[in-house]
Amino acid sequence: MRFLLALVGLAALVVVALVSLGMLKIDTKAGSLPTLSVNGGKAPEVSANMATVELGTENKTIEVPTVGTTTKTISVPTLKVNKPVSADGNAVTTQ
Repeated sequence: MRFLLALVGLAALVVVALVSLGMLKIDTKAGSLPTLSVNGGKAPEVSANMATVELGTENKTIEVPTVGTTTKTISVPTLKVNKPVSADGNAVTTQ
């Protein structure tokens, strides 16, 4: 790897020396970028039918361990997911 880097550096020094001594002349001409024109087109249309999520609580009676076992009513979280409905009123299914 070092050898290749040294070789590239040596080649660059040779080119600089040839240009400075007038033995190598590099002529350049101004260039221009190509012209580009974009007409028409339309962005894609996207519609999404998403599920709704309802989060709430309801009271349930469960056994809570203590020194002795007693039954208590506490509020526990609930989660309800309503699947999206298509235009014809049927539930959307995934495969």
